[in-house]
Amino acid sequence: MGATIGGGRWPAVPRSVWDVLRTDLAPGRRDPLPRHRYLGRLPHGHLILLSVLMGLWEQGVYQRGVQELPGILSLLIVVQAAALVLALSRPVAAWWVSTAMLLSTGVAAAPVWGAPMPWSAPAIVLHGFVLLLLALRVRPTSASAALVLTLLVGVIGVGGPRPAVSHPPVLATGALVLTAAVVVGASLRAVRLSRTRLVEQEGLTAEERARRALLEERGRIARELHDVVAHHMSVISIQAQVAPHLVADPTPELRENLAGIRQNAVDALTELRRVLGVLRGDADPGDSAAGVRHAPQPTLERLGELLANVRAAGLDVTAGSRGEPRPLSPGTELSAYRIVQEALSNVMRHAPGARATVETHYHHAGLTLRITNTAPGRPAPTTARGGAREPGHGLLGMRERTAMLGGELVAGPTPDGGWDVTAVLPAPLPATPPRPEDGS
Repeated sequence: MGATIGGGRWPAVPRSVWDVLRTDLAPGRRDPLPRHRYLGRLPHGHLILLSVLMGLWEQGVYQRGVQELPGILSLLIVVQAAALVLALSRPVAAWWVSTAMLLSTGVAAAPVWGAPMPWSAPAIVLHGFVLLLLALRVRPTSASAALVLTLLVGVIGVGGPRPAVSHPPVLATGALVLTAAVVVGASLRAVRLSRTRLVEQEGLTAEERARRALLEERGRIARELHDVVAHHMSVISIQAQVAPHLVADPTPELRENLAGIRQNAVDALTELRRVLGVLRGDADPGDSAAGVRHAPQPTLERLGELLANVRAAGLDVTAGSRGEPRPLSPGTELSAYRIVQEALSNVMRHAPGARATVETHYHHAGLTLRITNTAPGRPAPTTARGGAREPGHGLLGMRERTAMLGGELVAGPTPDGGWDVTAVLPAPLPATPPRPEDGS
């Protein structure tokens, strides 16, 4: 059982190995080491300094007992040290270079040591850091494949005709060091990926909560407006039923049209109740709008009761009004009441000890509401969720109600540390018909 390539001739295992060598270990991959969150580029500078020191140390190791190193060996040592610097931007290419230099340096040092020896202490340190940087940025399987290839190079390097007695212990020590480097790098990569995925998941969760809160607010608004719409539809139905009796001799066409109007109103009211049933079925069990079917919806006439209730709860609130109060549409009245109610609830919840002011301004274009509060007198009590409100309340609901009416809402802090909410609800005055002149 296995996957195939190009018509089914390759089994799954060779395909996986080939994918590792072809993709993750492709020398052309560029993957710069990112800046550290707190240290910035300081670790990059430390690695460059380490490569210089390890190169000098390796020069000293191979120079023992000889007057002058061969030029080719000195060049290979420099390239091997430079591979660590290359690993900062191209870890895969750096690993290939460092691995090739391990074998080439051992062969070039054979005249010095009397036998091929690919690994010295500084070479192990250099290649260990290269493997560490590689394991930080490739999959664990790819890092393991790179480690296995490195160990094979070491075994081949010491397999000369006259292997030195100290080579096997050096090879075993190097294998432990390089394996540890890969394990540490893969572990750090796993931690980094876990944190990245956690941040992404938190972002998705926050978006989903905001979306659900928006839908809940719209459903709540729709449930509250149901009584308003149902009232108008009922009035239309009743008027269409009564209209024929107000005419002395209604024509059959008039009776037929009025009957059609009444039937359409009844059908629309039935469909509206079905939609409301769906909304109530999805509603929160504790939602007051869902639990009370036939409760009258509040209007601005009940604003005094609302202010009395919040004063009884301990909030110091004053009210003021400008302009000539006039009746507004039921939807506007309901939205205005709910905006004031929610704003005062936010003051009690988030600004204990503050003083609040509610201003209503009637003008020719509609109604302007302004709810302000001073700085809190004491810290707000924390909850099990750290004091944060659940999404789906507060400003979100006020914005939805304002947008539904085509108005505008602005909310933000005040210079004295308080909070200000201003909502403009359009409700233009009806056009006044021209009065006939006297004598016409």
